[in-house]
Amino acid sequence: MADELKEGGKGGKGGKGGKDGKVGQPGKGAPAQPTAKGKGKDKTPAGAVDHAPKAAEGTPRLQEFYEKTVRAKLQKDFGLPNKHQVPRVTKVVLNIGMGDAGKNPKQLEAAVEELGLITGQHAVVTRAKKAIANFGLRAGMPVGATVTLRRARMYEFLDRFITLAIPRIRDFRGLPNRSFDGRGNYTFGIKEQMIFPEIDFDKVEKIHGMDITIVTSTERDDLAMALLRELGWPFRGETPQRVA
Repeated sequence: MADELKEGGKGGKGGKGGKDGKVGQPGKGAPAQPTAKGKGKDKTPAGAVDHAPKAAEGTPRLQEFYEKTVRAKLQKDFGLPNKHQVPRVTKVVLNIGMGDAGKNPKQLEAAVEELGLITGQHAVVTRAKKAIANFGLRAGMPVGATVTLRRARMYEFLDRFITLAIPRIRDFRGLPNRSFDGRGNYTFGIKEQMIFPEIDFDKVEKIHGMDITIVTSTERDDLAMALLRELGWPFRGETPQRVA
């Protein structure tokens, strides 16, 4: 029995288990076991789902309609020699003003979250630039939230607003056609954020409105108005164009 323990303690030429007290470690003469480097980390198991948000593939429907139909029509109607002179929408700005945001931070957080749901982009908290004693306002206090949309998200928002949000407005008779600022930009207001289908009625803490500004690349109001009209904008007293 003592001889068997002695022979097992040596571990042979390829093992160091007898001297160091470690069993199962290969020696110098033993072949190394193949190891997979990084295969377990890099390889995604079957059926796994990536929950991270990704950009939508393809061109938005409204942008494609503008490039294929609206641009050529506006160039022909206004006799523009260069296609780059045709107006286009450059950005859309959504702004929520809350005078009591400093006293009710929860309402401001709710407004920021709602803007994120509506636009698919995180909102920025706006702060006062100077102090006004009569309003109890100090410089740097939060006064609202804003979002600026460009490119694909801008077209997606306009498409959803025209086709889904506007039909949900009560007693809707068209948007004003005199809200241009003389430089080709269009601004209008909304009384309730409930018109957007992304808003859950049960989670709304306070009903508030917002201002939406559509900035175009032209300095002429008539060109900007024609652009919005061709995109299906429902001006007051007019029948909106139908986007194919």
